[in-house]
Amino acid sequence: MSSSTASEKETTLETEAKAIDLLKTLVGFDTTSYKSNLELIEFIQSYLKNYGIQSTLVYDESGKKANLYATIGRTDIGGIMLSGHTDVVPVAGQDWNTNPFCLTESDDKLYGRGSADMKGFIASVLSRVPDMLSANISKPIHLAFSYDEEVGCVGVQRLLDLMEHQPIKPSCCIVGEPTSMKVVIGHKGKYARRVNVKGHTCHSGQSPFGVNAIDYAAELIVYIRQLAREKEKNGPFDKDYEVPYTTLHTGIVQGGTVLNIVPNFCQFDFEIRHLYEEDPQHLLDKIEAYTRHLETEMRSISADTGFDFETLATYPGLLTDPGIEFVSYVKQLLDNGAHSKVAFGTEGGLFQKRLGIPTLVCGPGNIDQAHKANEFISLEQLQIGGKFLDCLIQSLN
Repeated sequence: MSSSTASEKETTLETEAKAIDLLKTLVGFDTTSYKSNLELIEFIQSYLKNYGIQSTLVYDESGKKANLYATIGRTDIGGIMLSGHTDVVPVAGQDWNTNPFCLTESDDKLYGRGSADMKGFIASVLSRVPDMLSANISKPIHLAFSYDEEVGCVGVQRLLDLMEHQPIKPSCCIVGEPTSMKVVIGHKGKYARRVNVKGHTCHSGQSPFGVNAIDYAAELIVYIRQLAREKEKNGPFDKDYEVPYTTLHTGIVQGGTVLNIVPNFCQFDFEIRHLYEEDPQHLLDKIEAYTRHLETEMRSISADTGFDFETLATYPGLLTDPGIEFVSYVKQLLDNGAHSKVAFGTEGGLFQKRLGIPTLVCGPGNIDQAHKANEFISLEQLQIGGKFLDCLIQSLN
């Protein structure tokens, strides 16, 4: 082995060790979506500042959460944006073998909440910051780290409000969600709604004189299920997806107090995960039309009854033309000509829609490990992701 090759290998091992150390720090911040992410964001801001890189923080209304945006290199041209979210899903009710907020290595796997989804990617990116600076890259690399992705891609919207008005925007974007380092060109969009059903209470022995909010909620839930069956049967279809059609799903239902009281309130949440090409509004219109039919019956008993809808989250699907130069470029860096679409959503559709830039999803780790007890990222995946970043940096020399 030549001295230069040995030196390069030693540098690579040092960088990989640094990525693991950074991941340990990031996992140590409990950034469950209902909590603040400021400690983590301020750590990243301080880390970048130590290398002379200034960053912009974009806060939520409370000031307890923030997005971070930074540019490494030139500011007069577009460049590549590397995007990741800093929040994680809850661990409550999950049977973990280790402390979820303390990175634990075992059998070449790194266990911890967010290790795969998606602090592993962020750690790899941060570990390469010195290399980005020393490489004197010809095109800039932008870092975009958001909050509240796990509750419907909420936080990044504020960052996009800022970026939309910038004179120079990134030319393209890679969202580092866990795809086992495979190129993903598309995912479905999501529309999540909460339905509040107001009924009219009475003694259960006089139930015909009341308006049972649970019963009417159930009728609407069954109708939503019927729409789901229609999509499954009639499409439209996209064979690139594991589930090749738009889906509808009710996930939470609550209402009632005791059995001998006709309930006057019920609440449930449902979602639509729609193909990129399909506008979910026609399904929402059908659902609302059906509620008007139910309300006619409800209000014949009590006028002060009915349905109320609240939008919980919405984000567009992603679809990037596999024939464009950016896709070919990323495939070449990975030495893998394949691409696919995934069932889970990302912020990628928002970058594509609001900034008008081609976007791909590609990051280390497997989505099958995300959101579960004993979430992990393998050392191999972290290494493959790091190697990709190394190739990316070299390509920008």
